[in-house]
Amino acid sequence: MTKWEYATVPLLVHATKQILDTWGEDGWELVQVVPGPNNPEQLVAYLKRKRETSS
Repeated sequence: MTKWEYATVPLLVHATKQILDTWGEDGWELVQVVPGPNNPEQLVAYLKRKRETSS
């Protein structure tokens, strides 16, 4: 069974692509972008990647 780990990342409007590219280079996949809970103009990205299994 695949196990996942998740991250939530605030997105800065002027650096959204750079932020997502950086996380993507570390193996994170974008799942969804939603408005922030306290400020709808602040976006939050939800990301996931396969959890590394230790042998």
